[in-house]
Amino acid sequence: MKVLVTGGCGFIGSHMVDRLLNEGHQVVVLDNCSTGRIENLEHHKGNQKLDVHICDISEYDSIEKYFEGVDKVFHIAALADIVPSIQDPLKYHRSNVDGTANVLEASRKHNIKRFIYAASSSCYGIPDTYPTPEDTPINPQYPYALTKYLGEEYVLHWHKIYNLPITSMRFFNVYGPRSRTSGTYGAVFGVFLAQKLAGKPYTIVGDGNQTRDFTYVTDVVDACVTASESNQAIGEVFNVGSNDHYSINRLVELLGGEKTYIPKRPGEPDCTFADTSKIRKMVGWEPKVSIEEGVQNMLDNIDYWREAPVWDSKSIEEATKDWFKYLK
Repeated sequence: MKVLVTGGCGFIGSHMVDRLLNEGHQVVVLDNCSTGRIENLEHHKGNQKLDVHICDISEYDSIEKYFEGVDKVFHIAALADIVPSIQDPLKYHRSNVDGTANVLEASRKHNIKRFIYAASSSCYGIPDTYPTPEDTPINPQYPYALTKYLGEEYVLHWHKIYNLPITSMRFFNVYGPRSRTSGTYGAVFGVFLAQKLAGKPYTIVGDGNQTRDFTYVTDVVDACVTASESNQAIGEVFNVGSNDHYSINRLVELLGGEKTYIPKRPGEPDCTFADTSKIRKMVGWEPKVSIEEGVQNMLDNIDYWREAPVWDSKSIEEATKDWFKYLK
């Protein structure tokens, strides 16, 4: 098939490109490289089945032509991170909402056969139910979460009105090689691995007993590909998680090293834990990578974070002051 991946130079997107090329597909990547890195696809250099275009999904006229002849679209491009979304909500709306509408409309115009949207579990906010099912009330706590949810609403609307064959995948705490090196919590692995390389203590938010449904990136990719091949998934919203959740203290234990504690931040749940019974029942997908295996894979690839910013308590306090100012 000919498959288009938005955000294909980014963390999750580059792993999607790996999977699709390994399966023999022709792959078209659209990325403005604002957070993605062309180096994430360096190992595919010279591959005649890969076409990379540096362009912005918020500009419809610059992307529409690349959808011609495409069979499937994996829409992964988005701006992430909490604090920047608080500081510049319009920028996030242009990328995550307007950009999604542009990708949807280009997909509709060119009659794509399947559309997979990378949604976010952050739409649930601080839920009352764990594990959290898809019908949990939506309660975004900050602009990033809101824009990702609005993008999902557009995706579902294009299915309802135009019969576009979509599936929305709500990712829970994705980690793995090539994860972002920016941000002071959203990319917790990137923060911790850079600190480990620098011989600095890990900065643990709160008491470290909060748990996260850390889901390995190849499992997330597999869920998206599996859903894209299932007619049962059309028009559906699925959680994508690991079937478990792990404390930050447990993560630090696996990484090994000293630790220091910083204040708990408002708007963050004490637990994220996906109820994955729907995707397991309807699509037959199961996660495969344990937290122990996943963390070891991160450590085996730790050099990736050698040039990453090294955060400490003071720089995190400065970077997150708007977080505390607005998310009371």
